Order: sequence, then C-alpha cells, then structure tokens
Amino acid sequence: MVVLAASIISKSGKALVSRQFVDMSRIRIEGYLAAFPKLVGTGKQHTYVETENVRYVYQPIESLYLVLVTNKQSNILEDLETLRLLSKLVPEYCYSLDEEGIGRTAFELIFAFDEVISLGHKESVTVTQVKQYCEMESHEERLHKLVLQSKINETKDVMKRKASEIDKSKIEKNRGEKGGFMSLQSMGSGRIDTGFGSDSGISSTGGSGFGSGSGFGLTPDVDTFSTKSKGRPAASATAPPKGLGMQLGKTQKTNQFLESLKAEGEVIVEDVRPTVGQAKPAAAPLTDPVTLTVEEKINVTLKRDGGVSNFDVQGTLSLQILNQEDAFIQVQIETSGNPAILFKTHPNMNKELFSNENILGLKDPNRPFPTGQGGDGVSLLRWRMQSTDESILPLTINCWPSVSGSETYVNIEYETPAQIDLQNVVISVPLPALREAPNVQQIDGEWRYDSRNSVLEWSVVLIDNSNRSGALEFVVPAADPSAFFPISARFTASRTFSDVKVVNILPLRGGATPKHSQRTTLATETYQVV
Repeated sequence: MVVLAASIISKSGKALVSRQFVDMSRIRIEGYLAAFPKLVGTGKQHTYVETENVRYVYQPIESLYLVLVTNKQSNILEDLETLRLLSKLVPEYCYSLDEEGIGRTAFELIFAFDEVISLGHKESVTVTQVKQYCEMESHEERLHKLVLQSKINETKDVMKRKASEIDKSKIEKNRGEKGGFMSLQSMGSGRIDTGFGSDSGISSTGGSGFGSGSGFGLTPDVDTFSTKSKGRPAASATAPPKGLGMQLGKTQKTNQFLESLKAEGEVIVEDVRPTVGQAKPAAAPLTDPVTLTVEEKINVTLKRDGGVSNFDVQGTLSLQILNQEDAFIQVQIETSGNPAILFKTHPNMNKELFSNENILGLKDPNRPFPTGQGGDGVSLLRWRMQSTDESILPLTINCWPSVSGSETYVNIEYETPAQIDLQNVVISVPLPALREAPNVQQIDGEWRYDSRNSVLEWSVVLIDNSNRSGALEFVVPAADPSAFFPISARFTASRTFSDVKVVNILPLRGGATPKHSQRTTLATETYQVV
C-alpha cells in the first residue's frame, strides 16, 4: 500500500519531473509513464487507471498530467488526498505550468514531493507547512549574515579612509618637492641669467647668475626669464608652462580612486576654481507688483495589496507685495468646491468675507498687507484634505515580485489619472544586497542603481497623456518579496487638489488694479507603498 512514484508528464508521456519512493530502475518508471497516455481515454471523467501491475491516479494540470503511480493494494482514497495536496503545491513553486516552467523549478518540486510523501506513505502536512519546511529559514543564519555584512561595510569604510590618507600624504609630499624645486629655480642658473644678460646688453659669466639677477631687481618668476630671452628659445625642461606656475593637480591614482567611489554611489564634491564670468545664478526676481503662491504638499501611504492607508494634502496660499502703495488690496479666489477640503484663514483675515464671497481681506480695511516679505511671503489661507479613496490618487504603484528558482522577477507598474500631469517622477525601489546591478529587462523611462544604499531609482521626466501608465521589469537573485518594500516616490505637478485660483485683485483705495501673477505647485513630502 505505497506510492511508487509522483510524476509530472506531458500529454505525450514525456517525463518532466519524477520522484520515486521505492527502489525502481529508470527504464521501468519511464516505461510506466510512457504507457500512461495510451491508457487514458478521451471524454472520461475517471481520475485513475489500473493495469495488471500498477494503478495510475492522475489529475490534468493545463497541458500536463500530475500522476501518482501506486501498487494496486494502495488505499485509493488516501492516494486521492495525496494527489490533491500535490496539485496545490505545484502552482506554488511553478508559476508557468508548461515544460519550461516545470524544468526551471524541478528541484523545488522534488523537495516539496519529499515533504508530502515519505517511503511511499503520505505525511500529515499542509501546504503552508511544506513551504515552511522547504524554505528552512534560520534566525541564526540571518543574524550571522547581518553581522558579516556589517563587518564588510566597516572594512570598506576603513579602506576608503586609509586610501584617502595615503593620497593626501602623497599630495603633501609632491607639494613639498615642487616647492623646493621652484625655490631653486627662483635663484636662477648660469644659463638663464646669460639669456637675461643678452637681453639687457650685459654679458655675464656662467657662475654669476644670482649676482646679475639681484643687480636688476629680478622677480622669482622663472617664466619671466623664458619670455624675455631673445637670444635662444626658453628652456622648457626647467620652466613650467606660462600661466600655470606650480600646479598641485590630482594624480592618476587619485582620479581612479575617486571614480571608484563615484561608481559605488558616493557623492564626491570636487574643488573647482572660480573663473572670470562664472557666478552662481541668482533666483528670478519678482517682476509683478503682486505675486500669489499656491503650494500643496501630499503625504500618501499605500498598501502593497491595494488600498490607501494614509492620504493627507496640506496647502497654503501666500502673498508677496513689492510696493507699499499696492498693499491696500483684497484677493478674490475660487476653489474646486470639494467638501472634503477644509479651509482656514489667517487670524487677521475677515472670515465672514471669505465664507460668503471667497474674498481674502484684512479685518481692518485701512491696514495694508505687509510688503517686502522674503520666501513665499505672508500666508493668507491654509487648507487640508484627507481621504481613503483610491480614485483620487495622482500616482498608483503596483509591485509584483515572484521567485522562480534562483532568481526573483520584479514587475512594477505605475498609473496616473487623466486629470493631472506629473513632472520629475522618481520611484525608488529598495533591493537586497547585490554584488552587481539588477538586470533591467524592460523599462519605460530611465533607471539608476545606487549601490551604497542598494536602491533602484526609476525616473520619468514627464507623465502626460502619452504615457499615463508605464512598467519596469528587472531580475535579481532570489530574495524575500518583502525586501522590495517600502517603495517611495517623489514628483511635482502644476495642478493642485484644491484648484485654488486667483480671480481678481480688488484695490481698496481706487485706482488701477495692480498687475498680479500666480505660482502653483504640488509636491510630495512622503509617498510610499508599504
């Protein structure tokens, strides 16, 4: 009463995976499996077939068969229960139920079969227990790996620090040697002084260079000698190039060391000499007398299996006025009318005026608004919006990691609604510790791998109607699916949830309406999928 073998075969009888639980030759089991398709009739609803020697208990799996070969004395009810358990395990390890998919996960399937059947008899286990036994996770092993990785990182830091100290000492040594060389050249030699003497009409002997130089008030700049000499060309072997002087540049080894640090994701700030005409660009000055800034910041936490854990939008409307004569005004605005948005005015604002007419004005109309404020100016209005509705999200991210053999295939998709365009979108995906960059097989946009932080950054410059959805697919060595979370994103947009717009500027003391402009931005503070 035993199971002789558990096998997965094709419709033609080709054995893809077979695990024997009794002593049996390869020729014998292949003969049994090759004869099975001929015994299975079309249109029959039976789940077993018997011959003179064995019984086949089987179940179709798409284009394949899952077959248990048992002796005729075996308990068929127990065999059917074993078959059902194996049919649940096969899709757990093989995501592609075809010959190629079975071949890639052959060993995983054999190990799972061994947990279910022992010496031909079914073990009392569940699918969850079988997966747990096959994973063989060890807390001690994980702790050992963490300690080992921390030691490796510490060693790398020490190596970089030592290499930096060596390079600095070499630079200091070269600086000292070049300084001594220049001091000797400043004293002059017989050859150089002779050139100077010929230029001045005074001849001097080979050993009187210093005396001749001092008599005519020479400067220690060797380049002066080479440029003034007319009798023969300048001695390029001893004088540095014109305009350079003593140069303390980086050596080739230093450059290679810095390049290796950059390749690991280290931010290297190099010293750059300021040149004539090279100045830091100043921020664009305010040109309009009145400038209003609408800014919203969004904080979102999404669940990896769908749903919104947190959605919070906070916005402000700020006012900047250049001249005092334009400060006696009121600002009329309009909003989207969304009841989920709660507005709150500044304590000095007339709340009734805003509630009834959407006009922002001071309680005391004879009092002007502040002028010359730095930053975005003075804040007039604030609002907040909270929701759990997925349909209003500006960006939806779905991540599907799947382990296949010794590799993990990760598919990430983004979607945006048609109402909003996003700029400078960067989606950051954490990765397990890798020796090499991930194998990116398909991407809509660009990617960058930060090896120091082990993060894959997916960037899209603009998301509009031409690319409302996009996908990224990459492959890394087998890892826990939770290692790819939390996924974070950052972006900006020119449209806000409140849709606050300045309709008009109302002068309180008559005269022409001052010219005004509006700046609107939506930016992320935190945007995560956990």
